[in-house]
Amino acid sequence: MVDRRSSWSLAAFAAPCLPISALGLPLVVYLPEFYASELGLSLSAVGAAFLIVRLIDILFDPLIGGMMDRTRTQWGRFRPWLVAGSPLVMIGAFALFMAKPGIGPVYLWFWLVVTYAGYSMVVLSHTAWASVLSRDYQQRSRVYGWWQAGNVVGMILVLTLPPIIALAFKGDHAAGIRSMGWFVVLLIPLSVLLATRAVGEPAAPAIRHASGLPQYLDLLKRGSVRKLLLADLLMGLAPGISGALFFFFFERIKHFDKTQAGLLLLIYFVAALVGAPIWPVLAKRLGKHQALAIASVLYAAVQICAVLTPVGNSWAGALILVLAGLPYSAAPLLVRSMMADIGDEERLASGADRTGLLYALVNGTVKLGHALAIGSFPLLAVLGFDPKLPTAVGDAALIALYAVVPAAMGLVVAAVMLRYPLDATRVAEIQRQLAARDAATPSPHKPEPDSHVAVAAPAE
Repeated sequence: MVDRRSSWSLAAFAAPCLPISALGLPLVVYLPEFYASELGLSLSAVGAAFLIVRLIDILFDPLIGGMMDRTRTQWGRFRPWLVAGSPLVMIGAFALFMAKPGIGPVYLWFWLVVTYAGYSMVVLSHTAWASVLSRDYQQRSRVYGWWQAGNVVGMILVLTLPPIIALAFKGDHAAGIRSMGWFVVLLIPLSVLLATRAVGEPAAPAIRHASGLPQYLDLLKRGSVRKLLLADLLMGLAPGISGALFFFFFERIKHFDKTQAGLLLLIYFVAALVGAPIWPVLAKRLGKHQALAIASVLYAAVQICAVLTPVGNSWAGALILVLAGLPYSAAPLLVRSMMADIGDEERLASGADRTGLLYALVNGTVKLGHALAIGSFPLLAVLGFDPKLPTAVGDAALIALYAVVPAAMGLVVAAVMLRYPLDATRVAEIQRQLAARDAATPSPHKPEPDSHVAVAAPAE
């Protein structure tokens, strides 16, 4: 018998991923370019704001993660934080997406701080909640497979809005950006209500362990944690750089207009949705770390191929983005599933449940990757790229940052994952020892009953 959630339960759980990812994608791909090109802020000012606020926000994660680990309510550890962060996301998203020409850097800085504070609470609580929905090595990949599918669906839906606004309603680029904001603002309360009402949360251990910055830093001493975080950082940074430079690359180098480039980005995420179920299946056959190594090599190869596609050829562009999209879902779902395994390793070694802090680490690498990705803007300017004036030097820098650097990062991830220590056999042994210890000292770990959850069902 395997600790298995029903598909309905996991679909309801993944519902908040739709608005969360619909906010996260534009924060990297659309908003920096929008504030620089449409609202009149300088490229350096925009890059600095997104970079520095994101870096400051990383310090927020161990504080919130530690507080989550110490939280004990009848509603669980993580759901209260998901609900609490939602209003901040709504308010911040409204301010950022509805901004008009004439705003200054202070406006951008302030609302980025508000938005990222709420975003951190929501993302961290949701991903940590996912980790306790199953204790089975393979089922964890299934849980995060649904989680990642929800993220990709949210990105697909939000990407359809600017083309629909432009083609059906003759709206301009600013109208498309505003439609993204409304999507986030309206969907956050509905999806969070569905998830928190439909899906239970296992009871936390009764003992409250110390959980703060010292313990957060101690986790970095664990070899499995360092390897996984490096892989997560690089596999977040690589597509983050490509995403931040996506419109510059396809407009300047491949000669597509903004609407065509937006449709290509939509194709990319449709392919990512198609690819999402592949990686849990491959992980079941080969192991999670080997599946991630394969995905990172495929990603590196396709990034280089993107440079070689013919200029202005929409069919070639679409094909390369389909191939690029397939491995996109691998790292987010596999890394988070593997972090749940590390949670077992940590609990066996220390006796402490540090789920919140472990996912704070993952959340921090994602933020660092996105921050450094936006930092490619000022770097691109230093290397000679001008958004309004094409030059050979600037175009070469754009190609290198869009394709070559991310491809190299993918190859590094493959090398790191080949030396990853926690495979299915090792995790099974850890869980056997935990079960023996828990049997001697009973600890509540049963899911909250609800009519939509199948707790014990045959494995797939």
